Amino acid sequence: MRLVRKDLIPDGPGFVKIIPEEDDDMWHAYNLISVGDAVQAATVRKVLRETASGGRDSERVKLKLEIKVEDVDYDKEGMLLRIRGRNIIENDHVKIGQFHTIEIEPHRPFILRKVVWDSLALEVLQQACDPSATADLAVILMQEGLAHIFLIGRSMTITRCRIETSIPRKHGPAIAGYESALKKFFENILQALLKYIDFKIVQCVVLASPGFTKDQFRDYLLLEAERRQLRSIIENKSRLILAHATSGYKHSLKDVLEAPSVMVLIKDTKAAQEVRALKDFFTMLSDDPDRACYGPKHVEVAHERMAIQTLLITDSLFKNADVQTRQKYVKLVESVKESGGTTHIFSSMHVSGEQLASMTGIAAILRFPLPDLEDIEM
Repeated sequence: MRLVRKDLIPDGPGFVKIIPEEDDDMWHAYNLISVGDAVQAATVRKVLRETASGGRDSERVKLKLEIKVEDVDYDKEGMLLRIRGRNIIENDHVKIGQFHTIEIEPHRPFILRKVVWDSLALEVLQQACDPSATADLAVILMQEGLAHIFLIGRSMTITRCRIETSIPRKHGPAIAGYESALKKFFENILQALLKYIDFKIVQCVVLASPGFTKDQFRDYLLLEAERRQLRSIIENKSRLILAHATSGYKHSLKDVLEAPSVMVLIKDTKAAQEVRALKDFFTMLSDDPDRACYGPKHVEVAHERMAIQTLLITDSLFKNADVQTRQKYVKLVESVKESGGTTHIFSSMHVSGEQLASMTGIAAILRFPLPDLEDIEM
């Protein structure tokens, strides 16, 4: 994300002018914009005009509007934001107080004004505008007859496609059918790879499966690349990494990201830090359950007792329309940091964030055991 202009006071009012440039930037923008903020951008409005004959016709007019945000919708497939609110600047075509929806997409600049730029908003802004934070990884997760292609960015995991092919059993007279079905399956994955994976952006492609499916596919891929002279694959074959996965389904992505060979590739990214922190939490929950807790009430009590060593929290909790609830979580994050703890704000668009969300969206690893937490109602 490109920061064009910034004029703000930390914990006070101000504005930024920003241009989202990548798919990940749309997610950062979604996390930056809250109910009650003001967003200004170029937009198109349908305007009714009276004709000379007394009739009416409509035309689409391009204009600049500023609205007070009442709702933000993130369209993951279309990679755009729909921001709905009331107009707050006088305009020839839109009265003050009229509703309008502004759509923000990559490469479209907008101005965001906040009454309070709290520490969380400033952190999201800094992460979004830090080019060194990018780590683009593609994972092809497969088992015989099923494959998924995922693109993993700084703060989100995008499912690019799902490939399914019926493959007969590898026994008896059906073996000939098995070989041709497997070849067709691999061809479908190859075509999807060429369509969805751009080696100018993606640094590495992880091929993951149970058994030898990944090895067979890599052999097929390299053979076909030489035969058809697919330069993008031939020149980047060193970027193909093999890893074990328990299945071709999305939940196995967690195992792939935890693999040492993959962790080395993404070690400095936010996604890798989340994976490590969540793994540490589950280990603690299993080995020493009195030093791990989850749920808003239990985490709150643990913090009151200065017991939190590591706080794990999903970004979706900060999207709460209730300003007081958002502020409560922002203060919790700040307070844990001030008391010497570590905080990890998980992206709900990453597989680790989805896992944490299924456990209330908030958890903590504790400095010392708190066995009586179990007696407190969640």
